[in-house]
Amino acid sequence: MPNDMVPLQEKARFIRRNILEMIVAANKGHIGGAFSCVDILTALYYAPVLRYDPCCASWPQRDRFILSKGHSCEALYVVLADLGFFPKEELSRYQKGGLLAGHPDRRVPGIEADTGSLGHGLGLACGIALRAKMDVQSYLTVALMGDGECCEGSVWEAAMFAAYRKLGRLVGIVDANGVCSTDLLSDCAAVEPLVDKWRAFGWEVVEANGHDIAQLVALLGGFRDRDVNAKPVMVIARTVKGKGVSFMEGSPSWHHGVPKGKQVDEARKELGDTLLIV
Repeated sequence: MPNDMVPLQEKARFIRRNILEMIVAANKGHIGGAFSCVDILTALYYAPVLRYDPCCASWPQRDRFILSKGHSCEALYVVLADLGFFPKEELSRYQKGGLLAGHPDRRVPGIEADTGSLGHGLGLACGIALRAKMDVQSYLTVALMGDGECCEGSVWEAAMFAAYRKLGRLVGIVDANGVCSTDLLSDCAAVEPLVDKWRAFGWEVVEANGHDIAQLVALLGGFRDRDVNAKPVMVIARTVKGKGVSFMEGSPSWHHGVPKGKQVDEARKELGDTLLIV
């Protein structure tokens, strides 16, 4: 691992630890999918790949990020709080009547769209990217989806639209952890081969290790200067559900599962002691 990536690896570990505490305190959440996308968010927000301003969340020149897999909002909430978009104290009030609900909400600074009804995020991103193209704006539009979400027909309607409109500054990322809400995807849905399918729909497709932050930074950072009339680009990021805590990794039970007792102790031991939550 390059030396300059060590701080980003530590940041990813820090994010996972805070996700754990949020979900344990609330006794609900989606820890497996939140953990699997942490390294992707780390590359996007801390390298940083995305342009943003925590002091002005509505800055017109910001890049637009849509968390289409909205059930994994805990990961994005920790990132936004850490960057100063809203007070970190809100993390301890997650799903307890505070600012942070169980899915992204535009009332939260740094959240671009209400999401959580799977299959809608890419369509929203298409509309945002089309407006940028029509208004001759340079910002990127990035949509992060799950591979289980790719079972939704609306994803493929949006895929056709984006290719037809040549939305060259639209970047899709599939958090391909191989697990949906109840089962391994290979045992319940034929979403693969994702690379071939997205190419068949007219997208430029790149496959990546979704936990290799150096690879993600190099790849995602290269999309800034894409021709506005190029094909939209899709990154198939191969990940592990529950990444970071050994007993969670790859198990469908941790889509909705909340660790208890000795499980919490073991997860804390593996993730370290750095906390943002107060």
